[in-house]
Amino acid sequence: MATKEKNPDKGVENGKEVEPKSAEEIFEEFKEHSVAEFFTKNKQMLGFSGKVRSLTTVIHEYVTNGLDACEEAGILPDITVKITSVQEEHYLVKVADNGPGIPLDHIGRALGMMLSGTKFHRYMQQRGQQGIGATGCTMFAQLTSGKPIHIRSSTGNGKVYECNVSVNIKTNMPNVSDVQEYEGEFRGVEVMAEFADVKYDRSEYSPLEYLKRTAIANPHAEISFIDPEGRKVRFPRVSESLPERPHEVQPHPLGLESHTLYELMRISPARKVSSFMTTELVRVTSSKVDELRNVIPQFDFDMSPKDVTWEDARRLVAGFKKVKWVAPSAEGLRPIGNDQIEISLRSLLSPEYLSVRSRPPKVYKGGVPFIVEAAISYGGKSGARTEAGSVGGEIMRFSNRSPLLFDAGGCAITKAVKGIEWKRYGISDFDTIPVTVFVNILSAFVPYTGAGKQSIASEPEVVDEIKFAVMDVARDLQRYIAGKVREETRATKRKAIIRYIQLLSEHLPMLANTGNKEDLEKKLTVLVFDKFKADEAEEDKKEKKTRVLMEEEGNESDSDSDGKIEFDEEDM
Repeated sequence: MATKEKNPDKGVENGKEVEPKSAEEIFEEFKEHSVAEFFTKNKQMLGFSGKVRSLTTVIHEYVTNGLDACEEAGILPDITVKITSVQEEHYLVKVADNGPGIPLDHIGRALGMMLSGTKFHRYMQQRGQQGIGATGCTMFAQLTSGKPIHIRSSTGNGKVYECNVSVNIKTNMPNVSDVQEYEGEFRGVEVMAEFADVKYDRSEYSPLEYLKRTAIANPHAEISFIDPEGRKVRFPRVSESLPERPHEVQPHPLGLESHTLYELMRISPARKVSSFMTTELVRVTSSKVDELRNVIPQFDFDMSPKDVTWEDARRLVAGFKKVKWVAPSAEGLRPIGNDQIEISLRSLLSPEYLSVRSRPPKVYKGGVPFIVEAAISYGGKSGARTEAGSVGGEIMRFSNRSPLLFDAGGCAITKAVKGIEWKRYGISDFDTIPVTVFVNILSAFVPYTGAGKQSIASEPEVVDEIKFAVMDVARDLQRYIAGKVREETRATKRKAIIRYIQLLSEHLPMLANTGNKEDLEKKLTVLVFDKFKADEAEEDKKEKKTRVLMEEEGNESDSDSDGKIEFDEEDM
């Protein structure tokens, strides 16, 4: 029996031939979607995954906005957070700050429109970056409680505004309703929103832990918290010094990618590539342009930036890497500062030993400058506590002064710290020693792995800098531990020798039938301890030599990593 041949132009469904769809029929389903609609279906990308994490993410977004606003306005922040239980796994969240407030005309776009705000387009350090977080919270409130958020705002002009804000998911446009205006002394922003399908607890991922760590990285902020059970916690301001406001900076040539440079030149008003480079990139002088002319003689630096092709941009980027540059400007960055980190960690951990270091500015892809601050705390309350009561190594991750509580496994900070050979620094097993490693990364654009801003991408330059910063403080700890062990050994040896001196001083005069116990004990003590001092001095000399070799080795590693990104120290 002959088998029926299949028509190659027809498809098969359930064993039967079907007419194929035309391209026109397929593309009848072609639609455009708003960014708000995208995040509604992918809310986990904003950090709204898991009941505890979702609630902490809400607190994170509102608190970071309040801190950013206060600092940009030059105001010492006072942040109040209150979580009230509405019913099981349903809470009313209220977050208030004393910042400059939001003008009424901007409230809708600031809290009800994704990818709008004052941050994404500016080359300066701020906690928020994309203009997504606060609107993401508005969207999350709608999705879980069906209610808009309520805003109270005043710019300090005697007028207070209140309104409800929601997001039109289809259009990514804000809906502002029930606007009220009245006279009042309030200044700042107060957000009230209901969230369901979330959970409050006191774990290491809770809003309380988030606020505690925020206080560590922001000693100039006063933070008050009331939990659902009415318990009040206050994190007092320990510094009256407000961080100096960062300034916008331009991209650094090193780290720029071909496409970024190409796009910058396409929109530049400069008439020549040479003038574009000296006016729109940082650290580029006329002499540096002349150096580049020698490095890539085939490139025309007098052409219009708008005439530059993508291949020209690629050639320029390759040339940048053959020239030594002045280190990137840190004007757009504001570190916490060694003194402030030390104050915070001593207050929180009461450590036996603490070392804090900051690295000089570096750049990663896109020409973006960044700084790494690191600290290591040993003893006291340092380390992570388990339910069984044991203590192990702890990593406190921060970016732009904001705690990173989630997604630790894939974070560049975790990978860098775990990748260090801790035995070289006197720590046999990082996971069993009472040690806390603190790392803060500062940048105009931190390379987060997702919109939730809880994990940092493993950019090679960033990972290397974290390693070097942690190795710096680890060397300090190694010296302390080695010195402590050395002193304990010496003390034990002295104690044992003193006992022998006392016994000899007592029995030798009796055996020799001459001499005086007290005189003999004094002479033996001087003799023995002079020898001790000589031996200890030799040990200290060897230890110092070893320490210098370790530091030189660390500097060599640093230098090797920067082989492709060199800075001209004479110009710094």
